[in-house]
Amino acid sequence: MGVSLYTTFSPSTSKGVNLTVARERGQLVFLEGLKSAVDVFFQTQEEPHPLQFLREANAGNLKPLFEFVREALKPVDGGEARWTYPVLLVDDLSVLLSLGVGAVAVLDFIHYCRATVCWELKGNMVILVHDSGDVEDEENDILLNGVSHQSHLILRAEGLATGFCRDVHGQLRILWRRPSQPTAQRDQSLTYQYKIQDKSVSFFAKGMSPAVL
Repeated sequence: MGVSLYTTFSPSTSKGVNLTVARERGQLVFLEGLKSAVDVFFQTQEEPHPLQFLREANAGNLKPLFEFVREALKPVDGGEARWTYPVLLVDDLSVLLSLGVGAVAVLDFIHYCRATVCWELKGNMVILVHDSGDVEDEENDILLNGVSHQSHLILRAEGLATGFCRDVHGQLRILWRRPSQPTAQRDQSLTYQYKIQDKSVSFFAKGMSPAVL
């Protein structure tokens, strides 16, 4: 699991963001879940660790993780705001369920993050959640439905219903919710198919694969 915070970049660099450079410039704060988990178990912590819940019998207290996010967003010593339209990335949220945290606790964590990042600082959140598919997983379904309900833009990557295809690897369904629009125009849905290349991904309308044309 990884939690990242970064600021909005200028248009000249938005097409290709170098996260290493962004981190050096103080535009990116990154919590590496795997390394941090090791630190929780094998190093003495003077202050509560963001992943402290891993050492607790009741793995439901995500307050230290939220405090990590909030502290990273605090103004610098000069008093001016450090972050301009920040973006919080969580990759991926489903891991918390695998670590024993309940879906309700995870949704509470997301609620507080939204209040801070989206409402107070006018930023955005990008969250990855896995769909359990045909496997019955009530906790994951609660999490997936809860996050989807709060989202304005949903990107759902899935395989083809017809099975494996050499020229089309899957499809991307996009649901864009616009609460400010009239009811008839509030939800817009699009579907694209894609093929994964060596260093990129090609998108095209359904049935419009270059191999077909």
